[in-house]
Amino acid sequence: MRKKIAAGNWKMNLDLTQAQTLVSELVQMLEDEYNGSAEVVLAPSYPFLYPIHHLIKSYSRFYLASQNMYQKESGAYTGECSPMMLKSAGVTHCIIGHSERRQYFGENHEQLLAKVSLCIKSGIIPIYCVGETLSERESERTFEVISDQLVHSVFPIEGEDFSKIILAYEPVWAIGTGKTASPAQAQAVHAYIRQLIRTKYGEEIAENTSILYGGSVNAANAADLFSQPDIDGGLVGGASLKSREFTEIVKALP
Repeated sequence: MRKKIAAGNWKMNLDLTQAQTLVSELVQMLEDEYNGSAEVVLAPSYPFLYPIHHLIKSYSRFYLASQNMYQKESGAYTGECSPMMLKSAGVTHCIIGHSERRQYFGENHEQLLAKVSLCIKSGIIPIYCVGETLSERESERTFEVISDQLVHSVFPIEGEDFSKIILAYEPVWAIGTGKTASPAQAQAVHAYIRQLIRTKYGEEIAENTSILYGGSVNAANAADLFSQPDIDGGLVGGASLKSREFTEIVKALP
């Protein structure tokens, strides 16, 4: 049975005091109000990983994610973080291939495959992102783009290792814009992704792979999105910076 997951990508926001306050509020709200089984994954910036780990380590539903990592285990790579470093700070998950990393930092298929592979080797769960731009959607290339991003960056991975990956569909045109794919639009892409997995790896792995939706998820639309049969939760951006808003998003999951 695939897991239900609410992940909060804080991006480059908050200072340490704000981050600690947010987590303290979020933990208290969810402990008081949520009895479901969803996992909650928080992805703060690098400097806040260890302090946030200490705030959530006693709560079984909470997990810590890095927003990125380097594709080497160690070496002369100034400014980068290795999986060993991240694990020592309490990291269990890592976001790989976010559209902002592709767009602003030029990350390509080869790099992303190396990162996902090293995550798995290191015992970190990758949250691998795929998604099309507005021009790609308008030119009816959505499925082509999604297939390309999967085939070249994660499908070279063997089935047993692939089963450790979480996928996230994030239409680039909906990230931070206030525009959201309709539940039907999101479901169509999620179903397509699951069918690609089914064709590549078989029914069991396809049915057990969690696929999250990301793209202006908020408390008002979360329940409708999460009710779709192939949407297993959300990778949430701006709304995850508000404790009440993110709590309501988590509560939309069973």
